[in-house]
Amino acid sequence: MSAQQALLKKLGDKSAHIGVVGLGYVGLPLVLRFSEAGFPVLGLDIDADKVEVLNAGKSYIAQIPAERIGGAVKRGFRASDTFREARACDALIICVPTPLGKHREPDVSFIRDTLAALQPQLRAGQAISLESTTYPGTTEELVVPVVEAAGMKPGRDCFVVYSPEREDPGNAKFHTQTIPKVVSGLTPACCEVAVALYSAVIDKVVPVSSLRTAEMTKLLENIHRAINIGLVNEMKIVADRMGIDIHEVIDAAATKPFGFVPYYPGPGLGGHCIPIDPFYLTWKALEYGVDTRFIRLAGEVNSRMPEWVVDKAAAALNERGKALKGSRVLVLGIAYKKNVDDTRESPAVEIMELLRERGAELAYSDPFVAKFPKMREHRFELTSIALDVKSIAGFDCVLLATDHDGFDYALIGSHAKLLIDTRGRYRKPVANIIKA
Repeated sequence: MSAQQALLKKLGDKSAHIGVVGLGYVGLPLVLRFSEAGFPVLGLDIDADKVEVLNAGKSYIAQIPAERIGGAVKRGFRASDTFREARACDALIICVPTPLGKHREPDVSFIRDTLAALQPQLRAGQAISLESTTYPGTTEELVVPVVEAAGMKPGRDCFVVYSPEREDPGNAKFHTQTIPKVVSGLTPACCEVAVALYSAVIDKVVPVSSLRTAEMTKLLENIHRAINIGLVNEMKIVADRMGIDIHEVIDAAATKPFGFVPYYPGPGLGGHCIPIDPFYLTWKALEYGVDTRFIRLAGEVNSRMPEWVVDKAAAALNERGKALKGSRVLVLGIAYKKNVDDTRESPAVEIMELLRERGAELAYSDPFVAKFPKMREHRFELTSIALDVKSIAGFDCVLLATDHDGFDYALIGSHAKLLIDTRGRYRKPVANIIKA
């Protein structure tokens, strides 16, 4: 029996041991899905605190209940920070971050470091799947050499796969099992393994012809969104100057049953994908002599939105006889989108930095983020405050950055001296509410 046949058999009868590397917002849901489908699962992460929490049957992600973690532990799931255990896995799925460097160049160091840690544990018969969002060519440039250095030929001894993650935290309509999964492989045999691996736990699997096609697919999905948000953010600025409510315009345009898809403006882009992925393609395109001006422009528009919001807040305070410097400002919501606890690349945090630079005294309230998290570039020694009539009225300015459903918008709107609404939650014109 060939290595491929043996692996396909294990995937078919669910005896294959699945290893997921990186237990964050992408890796952890994948762990749970494989566990719930009946596979033995090992989670690997360099964060020993995460490992301890998971092995205790607890959760550190607000959208994932502890009951699901506990259920996986009872079924045999275990987390570890010891990469030597990867050798026992038949499939290794890599879900590590791919941030940007200081000059908006791709930072694939997490992938490199993970592969270096895994290389001594690679063996014949394994599938190695990369899920991290990245530029076309990454899997061939980084994963394949590591496999070959381990003495194996991809497609014969082991199987190199790329399948871009499509998680959407906080989305109640779609989850890991129901989101179609794009898959690819270095060779036809690798692709066949990819289909078998993911079709065991995902309702619909979409194989494509090459690794690069799959890598580009993920970038297109997020660039499409970034460009359309950039467009509507720019339209918001124009509409604001003209005294027009952009949200009313969008609602009216959305009544057209064809040719229009509504996108909504905000204080900027956040999360681990949409603010980052366009620059991955922009960087890689230069290697081919292509200047992606359209993509760059959308990125620049979106990147400027936090500053535009702060300028609106400063102008509104000034009209009321207050300077931004010395004003007490309460930021509502610091997660990158509503109803999640993920603060990565959050425009709310960028707004807080700009407010602090201009002398504002800051506080925040977020039902999903009790304490300001440790971040690479941002540091605030703050904890979330409770909202009541007294606390809201005590601030010179309340700035709605992330519109969690849990906020009492009637209470906030009634008692804020000045409310800057960056999300369009307040539609009726009110003297104390400024749309930004």
